[in-house]
Amino acid sequence: MLIFIAILFAGALFAGFIGSLTGLGGGVIIVPLLTIGMGVDIHYAIGTSLISVIATSSGATSAYLKEGILNIRIGMFLEIATTLGAIAGAAIAVFAPTQAIAVIFGFVLLYSAIVSFLKSKEIVDKEIPQETKSGWLIELLKAKGTYPTANGFKNYTLQNLGGGFIVMTFAGILSGLLGIGSGALKVIAMDSVMKIPFKVSTSTSNFMIGVTAAASAGIYLNRGYIDPVLSMPVMVGVLIGSLVGAKFLIRSHTKSIRLVFAIVITLLAFEMIFNGLAKNI
Repeated sequence: MLIFIAILFAGALFAGFIGSLTGLGGGVIIVPLLTIGMGVDIHYAIGTSLISVIATSSGATSAYLKEGILNIRIGMFLEIATTLGAIAGAAIAVFAPTQAIAVIFGFVLLYSAIVSFLKSKEIVDKEIPQETKSGWLIELLKAKGTYPTANGFKNYTLQNLGGGFIVMTFAGILSGLLGIGSGALKVIAMDSVMKIPFKVSTSTSNFMIGVTAAASAGIYLNRGYIDPVLSMPVMVGVLIGSLVGAKFLIRSHTKSIRLVFAIVITLLAFEMIFNGLAKNI
């Protein structure tokens, strides 16, 4: 039992670090670790994963908020889209061919990984937009901000709010359909569509996935799928890992984080395609 808990804690530590760094949460590592590596039932694995996502979000968000890198105003607004999408996805999950959707989602992630990898070769933060004319809703949301870099604070302005809202809704639908976290699409929506700096995108995604996971965790807790023996070492390990990951994100170069993000979502993409073709989802 002690060896089991030690392995679980080490895996959670790594999951928290990667989840905090990329904005994907720790679930992308915790679920395969528990199900494939340790033979845990998928329902208990998902319940434990939700706890890990909440822990990742809590630890990373506190650090990002302190450093001034997180944009809560944008995160709360976009959470409306993902919540509506998740409700719609859960409603149509009975009728939709989830295996085909999983495969399509996997290829979307592969494309996103290629784009992120190409952007990681950029020498400077070219994703930081210049000052542009903002729409009335963007002005109302005060969707402008600054974030710390090695050369001081840099300004950014949210763009393409409508397009980002649509992608966020789609991310919520996928989450409801497939029972997965949608952190990858959230980061992609903010970074590629809304032109928010990558560090702000990952930190805001960390905040958003915690809100979504908290709602889902209540359902799994009510059904008895959250085991304290599994959840306790995972929660502690992920929390520590997320704090370390947050500190690393603040001090690291954007192109390095993009490269890590590309690698992680490539692995996630292959997992989704495999599970879709094998009809495991």
